[in-house]
Amino acid sequence: MTDCGGDAKLEVKQASKEFKESENVAEKYSAMTGTKNSDVNMNVGELSAAFTAVPTHKSMKKQIQFANQEEKQEFSKFPTKTGRRSLSRSISQSSTDSYSSAASYTDSSDDETSPREKSQVNSKGSSDFCVKNIKQAEFGRREIEIAEQDMSALISLRKRAQGEKPLAGAKVVGCTHITAQTAVLIETLVALGAQCRWTACNIYSTQNEVAAALAESGVSVFAWKGESEDDFWWCIDRCVNMEGWQANMILDDGGDLTHWVYKKYPSVFKKVRGIVEESVTGVHRLYQLSKAGKLCVPAMNVNDSVTKQKFDNLYCCRESILDGLKRTTDVMFGGKQVVVCGYGEVGKGCCSALKALGAIVCVTEIDPICALQACMDGFKVVKLNEVVRQMDMVITCTGNKNVVTRELLDRMKNGCIVCNMGHSNTEIDVASLRTPELTWERVRSQVDHVIWPDGKRVILLAEGRLLNLSCSTVPSFVLSITATTQALALIELYNAPEGRYKQDVYLLPKKMDEYVASLHLPNFDAHLTELSDEQAKYMGLNKNGPFKPNYYRY
Repeated sequence: MTDCGGDAKLEVKQASKEFKESENVAEKYSAMTGTKNSDVNMNVGELSAAFTAVPTHKSMKKQIQFANQEEKQEFSKFPTKTGRRSLSRSISQSSTDSYSSAASYTDSSDDETSPREKSQVNSKGSSDFCVKNIKQAEFGRREIEIAEQDMSALISLRKRAQGEKPLAGAKVVGCTHITAQTAVLIETLVALGAQCRWTACNIYSTQNEVAAALAESGVSVFAWKGESEDDFWWCIDRCVNMEGWQANMILDDGGDLTHWVYKKYPSVFKKVRGIVEESVTGVHRLYQLSKAGKLCVPAMNVNDSVTKQKFDNLYCCRESILDGLKRTTDVMFGGKQVVVCGYGEVGKGCCSALKALGAIVCVTEIDPICALQACMDGFKVVKLNEVVRQMDMVITCTGNKNVVTRELLDRMKNGCIVCNMGHSNTEIDVASLRTPELTWERVRSQVDHVIWPDGKRVILLAEGRLLNLSCSTVPSFVLSITATTQALALIELYNAPEGRYKQDVYLLPKKMDEYVASLHLPNFDAHLTELSDEQAKYMGLNKNGPFKPNYYRY
């Protein structure tokens, strides 16, 4: 057996020498700056704690020999194990406290009092809102102004139409993500003449300072980051149930608001002039109502408009999937085994981004056409239960329920990251993980380690809710496209003559889709080619569009 006593003596002498030198430096620094010795010594102590935090072999304690009593006394000045644990604990806690999963400085600094228990008024004396802290309005206003700079098309629409006030008399109740970008949409609707009451469609995506800025500007907003399920439905009800105010338009994202009005306030629902819905989940619920003969108002399916599908769903998710995963896990993508459940537009965007950073991506699909597209794009199409043991990440984006079941979660490898890019939190069976034998450990904002009895950990993000808006942010430019589409859909439904739209679900008119796209082209200094009269006649087109038939697939 090798004797390491000599090496230990040298290490102790070196440590003692460095410690003495640091004390001398501290004394000189104190003399030059006037700093108290106690303050300097405290910093030196922290430095020495960090120095001794390096783990050593268990047998080292027995083998250390001191040359004399002076060395032993110097060594005893170093922190004990308890001191080192305290330092480690404080470092860990501070890193957790300072971590923010989204562009909101309010996540960790706010008090724990529920906004429902607070009495707040804005500068105009109004209290018709419920946000985390109205005092954050100034910061939220700056966030909104920054978003406006990259949403020039929506601002252009606002300037063009605000003189005509096409939404004058419209009373819009909205349920969307409340971010700086959606605030630009809400304020555009107000500029066009609408009265708005707003709530959040996701309990984790609200930017508290933005909600405060909206409340300060006079919008009745009921939302804050980290709502409970009860808070969520309470906020929706406060938006709808207002004495002397009755909504005549609904702008929804996910269908929860529409469902609540339909169930709780049927008389209000029957008098609504139109519904605009932007998510797969919400559109699915609208089609169910229509099929059952219970949809008594016209609705616009924004989700399946070209400008929403190809830009928000594809290009936005292509960028924001990486942002959400990096902020929450700091994961290295190169060489990771990833399965993406669903190869629609969202799935295509996720797969493209992950593949570009070196991940080994496979896809699950129920649709043979989407499956064939995945194959042609170079992705292996698999069944989740056949590959789940090998996967480092499982990402859902189907809009369905129970895509990832408890049985599949039980079979995942240690450290597997599980997250959802679909709107609804039904894709991952999170409820099945809340059992006595499993331990939940919150390690960061929106990051939970679910620990099995054998020590295996599965990393669950945002409790199975929408990853990109719960854990990060999305590009303002691409949301400008969706927001402009939503604004035009509201204007169309509100101003449509009686009889144009029946009690059914409609797609956005092609001409309107093209108009939305044209508003965004100046950002790229793009110049469209114009058809000659002869060319237009040959193709059977109007020179000003629409340029594609409704059945065309982009």
